[in-house]
Amino acid sequence: MPGHTHGHDEVEVEKGSHGGRLLHAGDLGVELAIFEDGVPPEFRAWLYRDGKPLPAESGELEVTLTRLGGTTETQHFSSRGAYLAGSALVREPHSFDVSVSVRIDGQTASWNYESHEGRTRIPADMASTVGIRVASVGPALIRDEHELQGLLTPIEGRHARLTARFPGPILNVGVGVGDAVRRGQVLATVESNVSLAPFAITSPINGVVLSRSATVGEIAGDEPLFEVADLTELWVDVHLFGSDAEHIGPGLPIEVSRLSDGVSTITTLERVLPATATASQSTVGRARIDNTDGRWRPGAAVRARVTVAEHPVPLAVPLAALQRFRDWDVVFVRIGEDYEIRPLQLGRRDSVQAEILEGLSQGDEIVIEQSYLVKADIEKSGASHDH
Repeated sequence: MPGHTHGHDEVEVEKGSHGGRLLHAGDLGVELAIFEDGVPPEFRAWLYRDGKPLPAESGELEVTLTRLGGTTETQHFSSRGAYLAGSALVREPHSFDVSVSVRIDGQTASWNYESHEGRTRIPADMASTVGIRVASVGPALIRDEHELQGLLTPIEGRHARLTARFPGPILNVGVGVGDAVRRGQVLATVESNVSLAPFAITSPINGVVLSRSATVGEIAGDEPLFEVADLTELWVDVHLFGSDAEHIGPGLPIEVSRLSDGVSTITTLERVLPATATASQSTVGRARIDNTDGRWRPGAAVRARVTVAEHPVPLAVPLAALQRFRDWDVVFVRIGEDYEIRPLQLGRRDSVQAEILEGLSQGDEIVIEQSYLVKADIEKSGASHDH
């Protein structure tokens, strides 16, 4: 990403014999490393004078870490055999400004350096241009949801198949498929073979003509001439299998989505039918959706999501904010123009968001859009796990 700066240590770091960072001041030296081979990460240190190792108990060492946002952590060191060990675990990310002070036989020395892992800086105007958006972390509802398949059907009592009362030739037809009709409107006229008098076929409901088989000059018989339905509302029939049928019942919220374009609407599961569908061996749940705009089509397959329960949680983040970094699920916290990973311990999740058990505090600003760009920028910067 052009025009930004990376917040990692690009200077070649001098290493000691234990693989740690080697610090010099006059004749005093300290080798400092974060050790995490088979143990939770901890600081270990080795002391030197004139380049030669000293016993661990020959000096006093203190390390202060200043993290992004200004919080500080101070570690005091004590002897553990051949090395000095810090007083606390080093929590991830290992990204901080480091201040080291040592006292050996009355001599003192101190060092300051940056060790920025998983951090980058992106100017505000550039972040805005590429669409990086942030939001504050806070409480949310995690939903226990079940994905279902469904089918749209006309509502009983709002659907009619119209036949001629008497057989006879069809004299005229006034409507076609897709036409809106009113209750009592004449759809066609038939001449009775019995009385030779014409009679009208009228619509019993307000609705739309779904099908028409009536043609002028043909003989009306027992087959339906028109199919009319009121489509301003439709049933959504969803199939419940196995344990779903045991704990999904009337009154639960249900989100219905069209397969064609993903548009969705939220309604309530109105009933669970008493019989089992023979072909699928499923129980059918039924909800009603508004279709005054005519965009939902009877016979169309839909996706449905039923919310069985809602769990309030203190902290949650959108799933779109999550990325994988090394072996962690992470989000990217923004402070000023700096962005840094935050490894997370996740709890429950639904189709939209995930509960945060550890790794964030309420009010933290995290990237919720274009988080993959921030990840790519950090990886490009080479901000490694190198201590």
